[in-house]
Amino acid sequence: MTTKREIATIPAEKLALYEKLVAIRPDIEQKGANVPYTSVNGYMCTYLSEDGVLRIRLAKADQEEFMKKYDATHPTAYGIVQKDFVEVPDALLKKTKDLQKYLDKSYEHAMSLKPKAAKKK
Repeated sequence: MTTKREIATIPAEKLALYEKLVAIRPDIEQKGANVPYTSVNGYMCTYLSEDGVLRIRLAKADQEEFMKKYDATHPTAYGIVQKDFVEVPDALLKKTKDLQKYLDKSYEHAMSLKPKAAKKK
């Protein structure tokens, strides 16, 4: 029997690096099967795209700093530019300690947003 994790196209090394990063913050739960992500207040903070690219939600000022420092861009999903997120270069994904600063900023930013109402099932 094939599990969802086996179906995912995310390279195992990148998934392991993402899980290592998320584990730094025990107050943040990793969710998602095919597309792992974290969220608080109803807002996605981070997610690992199907091809293994980490994307982080940041406040505007933090986005500008990040994009300048790491020569990063906004990701595009389904033809739409995700202006609230930045794409993390692969080299930085390997530097958990450096990336922790941005995970913290992402969490703080999401917590500052008005909570989204829970969807009824």
